[in-house]
Order: sequence, then C-alpha cells, then structure tokens
Amino acid sequence: MHGMISKPPKAATNLATSRGVLLLLVVMTGIAPISLYILVPALPVLATTFGSDISIAQMTVSLYMVGIALSQLIMGPLSDRFGRRPVLLGGLALMVAASIACIFAETLPQLIAARFFQALGGAAGMVVSRAIIRDIYERDRVASMISLVVAALMIGQMVSPLTGGLIETAFGWRAIFYAIAVAAIFVAVGIAVALPETRRSRAAGSGFRRDVGILITNRAFVGYVMCQVLASQIIFTFAGGGPYIVVTQMGRSSAEYGAWFATTGFAYLVGNLLCVRFAPRHSLEKLISFGLALQLAGSLLNLLWSFTGWNEAPAWLFGTQMIVMVGNAFVMANSAAGAISIRPEAAGAASGAMGFLQQGIGALMSQFGAYLGGHSATTLPLTSAVVAISLLCACMMIFVVPRREVVVSEALIGQAEEEESGMM
Repeated sequence: MHGMISKPPKAATNLATSRGVLLLLVVMTGIAPISLYILVPALPVLATTFGSDISIAQMTVSLYMVGIALSQLIMGPLSDRFGRRPVLLGGLALMVAASIACIFAETLPQLIAARFFQALGGAAGMVVSRAIIRDIYERDRVASMISLVVAALMIGQMVSPLTGGLIETAFGWRAIFYAIAVAAIFVAVGIAVALPETRRSRAAGSGFRRDVGILITNRAFVGYVMCQVLASQIIFTFAGGGPYIVVTQMGRSSAEYGAWFATTGFAYLVGNLLCVRFAPRHSLEKLISFGLALQLAGSLLNLLWSFTGWNEAPAWLFGTQMIVMVGNAFVMANSAAGAISIRPEAAGAASGAMGFLQQGIGALMSQFGAYLGGHSATTLPLTSAVVAISLLCACMMIFVVPRREVVVSEALIGQAEEEESGMM
C-alpha cells in the first residue's frame, strides 16, 4: 500500500485510457535523452569545426548529463508546487531557446553552455512524466506504465544516434539542433492542447520542506529509491568498463563493441515489455524480488566466467549480462513505482530526488567502471563490482523496505493525521 490509499481523481482516471496522453508521456520522457544521443555521431565533426580536442567536444555530452541530473532535482518539486503543465511548458520553452543558441553558437564553450541549458529544460519531461503517471494511474498500474513508456523510449534511443548521423551527413551538425528545437515545439504544443493539469490537491500545511522531511524519514521511500538507484548503477558501471574490456583486452573493434552492447539494450527492452505484461497480476514486491534474483544470478554467472576465463569472448560476457538487464528492468520500474507512491501528492519531489541520485551517482560509477576496465588485464574487477552492486541492491529491498503489513499501517496512520490537519 505504501501511502497509496488515495486513488487518482476521476478526471485523471479518464486520462488513463487515452492513447494520446500515453504518447505524450513517451515523447516528453524521451526528448532529453534522445537529444543527448542524437549529437554523439557529430562529436568528431564538432572537434574539427572548432579546432578543439575531442575530449573538449565530449563536454557537450558530459555537461548535458549534469544538466539532466540538476533538472530533475529542481523540476520535480516545482511541479508539486505549481503544477505539471506550467513546469513542462516552461522547461520545453527553455529547451527551444537553448537549441536556438546551439544553432548560432560560434565557439565550443558557447555550444557547451547552451547544451547544459537544453538539458536543464528538456529533462523536465523525464521527472514530471513519472509524477503524471502516478497522478493518473493507481499504484498497482504505475510500474507497468513506467515500463511501457521506457520500452517505447528505448526504441527511440536506439535509433537516435543513427538519425543524428544521417542529419549531420546530409545537412551539417547545426541541423541536429533545428530538429531538436522543432521536436520540442511539437511536444509543447501537444501538452498545451491535450494534457490537462493532473497534480493532486495538496493537504493543508503541505510544502516542499514538509514533503522532503516526510520522504527522507520514510524507510520504504529510502529503500525503494536506493534499490532503483543501485540497479541503475549496474548499467553505468558496465557501460563504463565495457569498451575497454572488449576493445583493449579482447582486441575487438569499437564497431563490434557497439553491436554487443546493443544486445544489453535489447534485453532491457524485453525486460520492460515483460514487466508491462506481468505487473497488473503481481505485486511490486514480487516483481522486484524476481528482478533482483535475475540480476544476482546473471552477475554471479559472469563472475564465475571471469574466474574460469570463459568470458574472454564477448558472447559469454554479454550473453550473461543480458540476463542481468532483463532483471534490471523489473527492479528499476517497480522500485520507481514504489518510491513515487509513498506520498502521491509529492510524486514530483520523489521522482526528482530519484532521478538526481541516479544520474549524479551514475556519472561517478561510469568513471569507476572505466577505471576497472582500463586498468585490468581480466574482466574480474568489473564483474566483481557488478556482483557487489547487485547484492547491495537486494539488501535495500530486504533490510530497508519494511514489510508490507507494517507499511500499510503507517500509511493509514499518516493519512488519518493529514485528514485531521486538513479539518482543523
């Protein structure tokens, strides 16, 4: 139950059956990450155009990720206070303005700064979409809807580098930002026309500080968030170390690494689609436990292959990692649903905190994974790290999230107290 006694309002319930709203949730979630990956093929061209080192051009990606992290921390609480629509439309307006600045950038620092603000505005869709899902769906459907949105998003992310490469080849790198600006305008128009305000009414005395205080002192919230964040770190760590292992240790080409890495993305997509199918018939706790079991089993198998030397070939390393990624999809979607259901009227703050931690820690873990892969002669350090993260993730669910019956009682008490304060 976990704080989800209240059901979505009737107006929001009607939105739950709208395919147009579902499409809007997908595009508003995807516009920031797709805009991240669509520029990647043009990085060498940017370095040449501005006469800079490729590592400087890479900052158009790394600072973009910082912008995504900060945006989620800011936009989530703002959407709880001022509403989902104003924050979404304001964020997209900032993204359009920043995209125009990218088009007319004359130096690489100008482009890097504009990309930061592009992410700051665009990532509003990532955090607010999760809050909207919690607004319009009952708790038991939240995980399946998050999985459905992520599954559609994964398809977009897979084709975005190809799209960016084609645009750059045909029209030049500035055309990529024309495309981003037009896409942001279309999304903003769709939100303005088809998405009514979904934010729940707030109890008397509610506010950002009170919401945060309640959330961070709630064991279930902390446990769900850390479970979700740690599960995401498996992806960041493996992605950071994978290129060095495949290219440097195994002597394969970067193109071959890209093909193998795509298999893990496909497995994550399959996991989300399975979650969409099974979530309506099973509790969050059962689905998270199933995902944790798959994560741990796959990571232990990879550790075993490291000891035996079998995963010196990419097929063993990535084949087993696909098991991890299927489980990862179950853990991330369902633990996210649990976290934003603790206090539904503060779903934006909960979603923002979770997204900030995921991206912020992810930047560090990506570097950590790169260090393990680049400074080792075997896959053992990287696979050991993945096992350790999988164990920590399971511990959060087992030892931090209270038993369901206890949480139900706490939620009922909390709701009674809020109703009393609202009557005073």
